[in-house]
Amino acid sequence: MRELPDALGVLAELAVDMRWTWSHEADALWRTVDAQTWQRTENPWEVLQEVPRTRLMELANDPAFMEELQRVAASRRAYLGAPGWYGREYPSSPIRRVAYLSMEFGLGAGLPLYAGGLGVLAGDHLKTASDLGLPAVGVGLLYQQGYFRQLLDPSGAQQEVYPYNDPASLSIRPVVAPSGARLRIPLALPGRMLEVRVWQAQVGRVPLYLLDTNDPLNSPIDRGISGALYGGGPETRLAQEIVLGIGGWRALAALGVPVDVCHLNEGHAAFAVVERARQFMALHDVSFWEALWATRAGNVFTTHTAVAAGFDLFSPALIEQYFGPYLAECGVSVSDLLGLGRARPGQDGEPFNMAYLALRGCAAANGVSRLHGIVSRRLFQPLYPRWVEREVPVTHVTNGVHMPSWDSAEADELWTRACGKERWLGRTEELTGAIRSLADEPLWELRVARSRHLIAFARARLATQLRHRGAPADAIAAVDGVLDPDALTLGFARRFTDYKRPTLLLYDPERFRALLTDAARPVQIIVAGKAHPADDAGKRQVQAWMRFIQQPAIRGHAVFLEDYDLALAQQLVEGVDVWVNNPRRPWEACGTSGMKILVNGGLNLSELDGWWDEAYTPEVGWALGDGEIHAGPEWDRIEAEQLYRLLEHDVVPAFYGRDTRGIPGGWVARMRASMATLTPVFNSNRMVREYLERLYLPAARRFQERSAQNGALARALRAWELKVTRHWEDVRFGHLEVRQDADTWAFHVPVILGELDADEVRVELYAEAIGGEPMRVEMRPSEELSDVGHGYVYRASVPTTCPAALFTARAIPQHRGVQPPSELPLIRWQR
Repeated sequence: MRELPDALGVLAELAVDMRWTWSHEADALWRTVDAQTWQRTENPWEVLQEVPRTRLMELANDPAFMEELQRVAASRRAYLGAPGWYGREYPSSPIRRVAYLSMEFGLGAGLPLYAGGLGVLAGDHLKTASDLGLPAVGVGLLYQQGYFRQLLDPSGAQQEVYPYNDPASLSIRPVVAPSGARLRIPLALPGRMLEVRVWQAQVGRVPLYLLDTNDPLNSPIDRGISGALYGGGPETRLAQEIVLGIGGWRALAALGVPVDVCHLNEGHAAFAVVERARQFMALHDVSFWEALWATRAGNVFTTHTAVAAGFDLFSPALIEQYFGPYLAECGVSVSDLLGLGRARPGQDGEPFNMAYLALRGCAAANGVSRLHGIVSRRLFQPLYPRWVEREVPVTHVTNGVHMPSWDSAEADELWTRACGKERWLGRTEELTGAIRSLADEPLWELRVARSRHLIAFARARLATQLRHRGAPADAIAAVDGVLDPDALTLGFARRFTDYKRPTLLLYDPERFRALLTDAARPVQIIVAGKAHPADDAGKRQVQAWMRFIQQPAIRGHAVFLEDYDLALAQQLVEGVDVWVNNPRRPWEACGTSGMKILVNGGLNLSELDGWWDEAYTPEVGWALGDGEIHAGPEWDRIEAEQLYRLLEHDVVPAFYGRDTRGIPGGWVARMRASMATLTPVFNSNRMVREYLERLYLPAARRFQERSAQNGALARALRAWELKVTRHWEDVRFGHLEVRQDADTWAFHVPVILGELDADEVRVELYAEAIGGEPMRVEMRPSEELSDVGHGYVYRASVPTTCPAALFTARAIPQHRGVQPPSELPLIRWQR
């Protein structure tokens, strides 16, 4: 950070706090400092780097500017000093800190450390933790290049560019150790010591620590470990995940950050569960496995993957190469670690799966939508043999988006009038009524203002693209006639990959062309998206759109805006009328892009997948598909036909069905219903509060209980695990008998427990209900068995309204505070 005049010192605090990405109260201030740089970047950090010192001196002597500066600074101090929703609602919470580890963070275009939805979600999570006052800290990597930037050549072929992330140009600061030197975290890699530097970004109340290997003390190869997001081969990827998981947890320890809950955003950070156990082991003089029983209780794992191929896999040889000496410190073998990352721990040829390690190292796990929870339980079923799929210990917390980061200025003004300025700082359920009471006129005015802004932006962006390609002057001038702010505007923007079917709208290009060029009811579309550099099929899909758009009849009705990033996404979600999303069900884990239009009055036309599967009703938008899983090109044809039909017969007529005021009443009714019913639910306030109440608070309490008295309970749990595992094969059932007793079925079954005590085994009746929740009825031990070994006759009764034939008996390990199968997946069935 450059040196500023003393009177302007607070400007540096405002610039380094990335709250400016969602709080716009200081926008006018930065525009006053340097209007040109602000217009180009909307990044206060860049403004401070570019403004001449003479201008700074002028501002320091400008009373009006200084008054505004003090007002903004005072507002920020009030925000930081307030207890927030969390402090008010949970003044006696056991949580000291939640550590949120993620391979990417999407906070704003000025800190490009993200590739897509995973990173944007992580950024929204931290922003919301700040708004709610949740004590949290983020941990990620500082990439020298980040994700690639996209250029399209005249033929539409994607070119990748990797600009350098100069730390001096980013709103981050180096972390200094107590000695006054740069804080470095040493990590032992094969044959050498890696030095990891630590940087800090500030996200309102929440610090984000970023790890960087681009240190002159490292070899050139090791400096490149943090070179590019998801770059390099398996060895580089493994090293990145070691830096994030092990290095990240060590950085928190070096900083003295007390953490109760460790939240892994995907399996990339799973090595943190091993390092957390190792540190607990050293601190409390327990074994590694006893330490894991203590720390696992405080670990939460969020999976975002909908297909097994999406999990990070590493060869056993690579794990052995990198972890041999480290595991010696833990007192465990490479085979032990490999077993934590395998479905079948004893299968030597099976690769090491980071998601499996995360699941085995966390007592709580969740998918990111209701449907994704179902898909995830199916994916992780192999880790829980003989357990019913619905009992696989993966719940769901449906994603949400940070609404203040995604609302337009016009939407912000409308929501403020209706719901107040504090609307996103606590519970959001009560917002529904205020939005439902809005009249048609302000809602339609919102749409008109948003559309005009978006079309002006798209034209300017398209002109810049054409200039970069060397287009002739007449082609650039013609951009002023591209798109129409009064026409129905579709938006389609996402990663271009096969399962997202980015070219489904082009399935019948002539039919789509007719839809776009209808003189009476025109439709237009803005497309954006990147294909992964190694995804040739995705690149061909980008090129297919470019070929379609370059047709003379189409040019005024469709544009492809290159280099899809946060800044472009913000413009699109603020202004489109309909957001189109057509992935193959159930491959879209959540799909948060469609949530971002809600606050702005946009409507969704989406596949019944991810969040839309639980959000859709006819009054809020349109649904594609039948809610079932299909495969093959024939279903693509069927859904393309359905997509065209929805646009032709439902969407377009609704938009152009105007009343005497020129307002489409049916369309505005959908806007109102969508804003009122969906926005209060599919926002990150609800999401983070759900994480807190369902996962974080129980995790913190369990961790503190198990770590008390130097891990006394954790030691007992490890001893219990060893005993139960050793003798589980001795648990056997006799014949389950049932008789009717009035209006109940009376069940009894002899159970031999072998060396186990009755309080170490739960015996229950289980029935898989048809079309509802299964029934679990605990059976109680009665008379002791006398002639067949240690055991009891277990008894239970159920109403005769439930067919007796549905029930079977089963045995599950039992201990206070342990919820099988999450931490011990043993089970024994009577038949």
